[in-house]
Amino acid sequence: MLHESRLIHRSLHTAPPVAVAGDGLWITDSEGRRYADACGGAAVSCLGHAHPAIVAAVRDQVGRLEYAHTGFFSSEPAERLAEVLLTDAPAGLSHAYIVSGGSEAIEAALKLARQYHVEIGEPGRARFVARRQSYHGNTLGALSVGGNMARRALYDPILIPAGHVDPCFAYRFRHDDETEEEYGRRAADSLEAEIARHPPGTVAAFLAETVVGATAGSVPPVAGYFRRIREICDRHGVLLILDEVMCGMGRCGTLHACDAEGIAPDILVVAKGLGAGFQPLGALLVHERIVRAIRDGSGAFQHGHTYAAHPVACAAGLAVQRVLRTDGMIARVAALGHGLEARLVERFGNHAHVGDIRGRGLFWSLELVADRASKAPFDPARRLHAQVREAAMARGLLVYPMGGTIDGRSGDHVTLAPPFTVTEPELDLIVTRLGEAVDAALAS
Repeated sequence: MLHESRLIHRSLHTAPPVAVAGDGLWITDSEGRRYADACGGAAVSCLGHAHPAIVAAVRDQVGRLEYAHTGFFSSEPAERLAEVLLTDAPAGLSHAYIVSGGSEAIEAALKLARQYHVEIGEPGRARFVARRQSYHGNTLGALSVGGNMARRALYDPILIPAGHVDPCFAYRFRHDDETEEEYGRRAADSLEAEIARHPPGTVAAFLAETVVGATAGSVPPVAGYFRRIREICDRHGVLLILDEVMCGMGRCGTLHACDAEGIAPDILVVAKGLGAGFQPLGALLVHERIVRAIRDGSGAFQHGHTYAAHPVACAAGLAVQRVLRTDGMIARVAALGHGLEARLVERFGNHAHVGDIRGRGLFWSLELVADRASKAPFDPARRLHAQVREAAMARGLLVYPMGGTIDGRSGDHVTLAPPFTVTEPELDLIVTRLGEAVDAALAS
């Protein structure tokens, strides 16, 4: 541990351990302690740490070409990565725009949606709509469309206006007398009501996480919800942007989470698992008609970043895609996901303070409640999610904790997102240590 850090850490009161090595599921700190990285940092390290094929690809590319500005050049890794990503992309997505991470990608998606409408002669479309309980990144544009109340509060005066509609969160918001289909329609119809609140031709896009990320705890949509959303967007000329920064690239047991919903977006945003932590990387996969409108209009997307389509990052992403496709990783995620779900249900299904166990693939969360019958949350001042994190870390386990599943201030959950290379014995260890951590935090 460094005696005094000059870094601004996430907390200015305590310094975190210093990570010095990684291997598969495990991270080792400078004191020799080993941690099972059961959340992949933030669902990032989908192939585990130090995967030899990705390490080799990064080393090789650094030796060939470390950087080329996109104002002058393209690069072979960027061109090849775009080709691979679009080979099995949802229908209609024809081009990729490559950046350095999820927040950058969301910013680019918002600007691209706005420019598209201007190019086709609809300059009045400047409003974005997203969902309460959502999270789309920490830059100002991404934070503006996000619906996490706690993260928005400090910056609210400088955020752009955006509308927020009902989430699709069956555990919290489905009525007892509703079927899932009826609930999904009601949740989706809140988008149509929001569009109707504004003058015609003023809403540019609707933005949603296909499976909500760790901010609300791995919340999958009910069946039919996104088909209804797609119909509403098409009827009103609104673009559909799906944020799969956390839930995409195989994490939920299909390459793209929207594959399971039977729909295709106009813009698909991916990151995290795209570079698997080996390099900062994000991308937009964009519908052909959007690209055509800009190509036939002004001729250029009015946006750019210094490190866009970085050759080394693209080489890492290309290597990750090879492993996902040639090593059967997506099918493995689906199979291991069933095993993880079964373990969680066995350990926590009758737990007095676990209200919901939800997720897909290797992306699962527990929602912690004071009372299962009423679903009442714990007092947010207790910060139970943080206590679980600390208890887990003391046991050599890394989980992703979060409060705020009800109104941005209350509700606690913990999320698991282990690497696709995790083994069955490692899943046993993860669930065992998580159980110990939850019980220890509740007893404190």
